[in-house]
Amino acid sequence: MENLIALLIAAPLLGAAVLLVGGRRLDRVGHWIGTLLSFVSFVIGLALFADLLGKSTEHRTMTQHLWTWISVGSFHADVTFRLDQLSMTFVLLITGVGSLIHLYSVGYMEHDERRRRFFGYLNLFLAAMLLLVLADNYLLLYVGWEGVGLASYLLIGFWQHKPSAATAAKKAFLVNRVGDMGLSIAIMLMFATFGTFAFGPVLSHAGDTSQGKLTAIGLMLLLAACGKSAQVPLQSWLGDAMEGPTPVSALIHAATMVTAGVYLIVRSGAIFNAAPDAQLAVTVVGAVTLLFGAIVGCAKDDIKKALAGSTMSQIGYMVLAAGLGPIGYVFAIMHLVTHGFFKAGLFLGAGSVMHGMNDEVDMRRYGGLRKYMPITFITFGLGYLAIIGFPFLSGFYSKDKIIEAAFAKGGTEGWILGGVALLGAAITAFYMTRVMLMTFFGEERWRNAPTPSPAEPSVEPAAETRGEHTEPHPHESPKVMTIPMIVLAVGSVACGFFFNLGDRFLHWLEPVTGHSEGHSPVSTWTVTGATLVCLVIGVGIAWAQYGRKPVPAVAPRGSLLTRAARRDLLQDDFNHVVLVRGGEHLTRSLVYVDHTLVDGVVNGTAAGFGGLSGRLRRIQNGFARSYAVSMFGGAALLVAATLLMRAV
Repeated sequence: MENLIALLIAAPLLGAAVLLVGGRRLDRVGHWIGTLLSFVSFVIGLALFADLLGKSTEHRTMTQHLWTWISVGSFHADVTFRLDQLSMTFVLLITGVGSLIHLYSVGYMEHDERRRRFFGYLNLFLAAMLLLVLADNYLLLYVGWEGVGLASYLLIGFWQHKPSAATAAKKAFLVNRVGDMGLSIAIMLMFATFGTFAFGPVLSHAGDTSQGKLTAIGLMLLLAACGKSAQVPLQSWLGDAMEGPTPVSALIHAATMVTAGVYLIVRSGAIFNAAPDAQLAVTVVGAVTLLFGAIVGCAKDDIKKALAGSTMSQIGYMVLAAGLGPIGYVFAIMHLVTHGFFKAGLFLGAGSVMHGMNDEVDMRRYGGLRKYMPITFITFGLGYLAIIGFPFLSGFYSKDKIIEAAFAKGGTEGWILGGVALLGAAITAFYMTRVMLMTFFGEERWRNAPTPSPAEPSVEPAAETRGEHTEPHPHESPKVMTIPMIVLAVGSVACGFFFNLGDRFLHWLEPVTGHSEGHSPVSTWTVTGATLVCLVIGVGIAWAQYGRKPVPAVAPRGSLLTRAARRDLLQDDFNHVVLVRGGEHLTRSLVYVDHTLVDGVVNGTAAGFGGLSGRLRRIQNGFARSYAVSMFGGAALLVAATLLMRAV
């Protein structure tokens, strides 16, 4: 079965190649080719998963060596794939959820004339992400890492005729390059320290290396994770990434790109376990980001950007859990998988709402949509209940485990992290209830609403062609879109319970990630009770503000925090002042130093020699009398010097 590992990547990669170079002759069937090859990869993943289940725990790691990529002296880089419990989990998530998003896109992108190219980019995205999680060494992982960055750039800016989409794609690409520098430096440090960058030798000898070197490697890996997973301080690209088509948002936020950073940290667990300072930095980043994203999500009226803030916050939970070490590794991945189901369902539900609302994204122009879109309402509602941690749905099991693990960290640090996680749960319940109420309940605010600015011009081109606003006629999406939503809703309800039954998920991942129970100062039931109290408080506040009162068509000015949250807590303003203007001032200073000091020395030296040569040139005037005087003067000087030396 090892020979099938490469086919996981080959199937979507073949789809990308065929669709991107096949030309317009494939326009009519290109979307089905891309979808079929994505499902082929998923079926291969299921076959490999079944094979792993049939093996004993110690034999559940399979490798497939394809060829030696680079071999120069002691430097060896192989194209080798590694399939174990951790990578298998990601393979099923990427191909399973990714295939459902492909199927959904068949209906969502139906009227887009570049649909074939879109599916080629989706296939490329899957292939790059699969390469990332199947690589057996950090250098090959880096190739997949960069491939994900390229594919995200192409998909976020897919409607490049919109200046906002083109800008968002460039922003995502550049911010991620900062994180990529961290990964490249980490790989170089690994090679300098261990003489290799293969997972086996690096992770097995991490405990034998100086803590300073491991801390440097860990911090660089964290920088890389911050870029891909949109964690503070490299989070600014995520909200703007909503300019891409909604299936792209679902793919990036649920199954692929933003999960890459969590995978990198968990896969490198041995390094962080031996570098406590780097591990502490991971927990701090996760704790700050989960609150940052939650606060931003509270103030967004754009349904997709509200969900983007939610993604940032939920990934923060995963990074926090990963920073807890063996106490939290399993729960970080468990929440990543459950989040993949309910967040993909929420984004596809948002796309379904937009499909029936002339691409409107402003929730203040929604309201009362549950009776027009019953399937969307039910599936979105189940995803909503899962993400807020409603009892016995998937988020209830995975998020509660992270909160419990945070308290189990022990000491003051454990109480602080546990308190932050509980506060995040309350805010999550608030902003997601807000989204639910503003979209599906209340009065129908879309009737006679002011003219909106179209967000995604692919689904209803007629209104855009006329250049005028027509009142939406909400309707349910076609089956090709609702079926994936239903499947994801089922996963949102059931997967957490299945994972928790007999601690199946823990026992599945423990051989790779390790696990430690810790010593929690509070019981499991206490954590569950506190989490439910936070849930009720968050839902209650949202109901009081958006359920009992009419939602104004224009957002009130709000408090200082609300205004800041609408501007993403001033993250772009900070970047502009510190990085853009700071870079401008630094550049001007360097130009000034170059002109005044460097050019001054160079030009001054040249001018000095030029002036001296000009003066010396005057002596060579061609007149014999001048030369005679010069010779007489020289002879006189020689005689005078001789007489002076004799006198002394």
